[in-house]
Amino acid sequence: MTFIEKMKMQAKQDIKTIVLPESEDIRTLEATEIVLKEGFANIILIGNPQEINELAEKNNINLNGAQIVTPTRRSSDLATSADCSKYANDLYELRKNKGMTLDQAKELLKTNSRYFATMMVKEGDADGFVSGASHPTSDTLRPALQILKAAPGTKLVSAFFVMVLPDKEFGDDGVFIFADSGLNEYPDADALSEIAISSSKSFKELIGDEPKVAMLSYSTHGSAHSPLTDKVIEATKLLQEKAPDLICDGEIQLDAAIIPEVAERKAPGSPLQGKANILIFPDLDAGNIGYKLTQRFGHAEAYGPLCQGVSKAVNDLSRGCSSQDIAGVVAITAVQAQKITQ
Repeated sequence: MTFIEKMKMQAKQDIKTIVLPESEDIRTLEATEIVLKEGFANIILIGNPQEINELAEKNNINLNGAQIVTPTRRSSDLATSADCSKYANDLYELRKNKGMTLDQAKELLKTNSRYFATMMVKEGDADGFVSGASHPTSDTLRPALQILKAAPGTKLVSAFFVMVLPDKEFGDDGVFIFADSGLNEYPDADALSEIAISSSKSFKELIGDEPKVAMLSYSTHGSAHSPLTDKVIEATKLLQEKAPDLICDGEIQLDAAIIPEVAERKAPGSPLQGKANILIFPDLDAGNIGYKLTQRFGHAEAYGPLCQGVSKAVNDLSRGCSSQDIAGVVAITAVQAQKITQ
């Protein structure tokens, strides 16, 4: 059973409702059909019902079972009864100290489907939302961070990818977490340690096996010296102090982190033993390039950017995603929502 098949099976154990605000994108509608046909989540689409249904009909997409909500009015067929006026009032209360007026809150909810989706999750009318197929990451994460805030006990919100390689030799039967690959541009040592801790928790929640964290660098155990390597060394020390039971090592090069034979030569005695399943990159450049190289050259499945440290289940998408990718992220989001409500 593949990783995403496991996610879908787990999602079916406790069906959650996920909002997809980008209903103008054909991939979103195709993903909706997949999700509803396979029955692992309820779907809410945001937009004009006539336009959505016309687009679906034109492309032979079956949206039976999907709920469609128009932000400008209350939807009579929505079981959760999304109340636009309440959303606007609550958004105003949340943001008035930042200068937002009630009229601005109303207009934002009418014109920006990502803010509307976030308020649905905030008010408990949905369990999570997925966006980003046709909008940049900031358009998904800005409302989430402004409205949903960080989860209790979380110092830093970060983003990760679940990478599923066809070659099962590496990682956890071919599965890795790559972080941060979507949000924090220049994390300092403390931020890197927090990203590693959050990623280990995400690994346990989604994959279920023991996390093994590699703090990546171009250097292994002092083979090079620079401010770049010093940052990763310090991050590893902080990580070991904060999570002493976590299997981790750094600074360490990629090959020494994932190939036992290389680890024996470059990092003898490493607790990872060349079997890392979580890769923490030193900055966003490395993390983003790394996941795309793995996806395109290694023919890996890439699910994300997934968010960790937010109080509710909210996830981004790559604008290069397919409808199957969106459906997969919906399944992951549903599983994350299950964990939040437990």
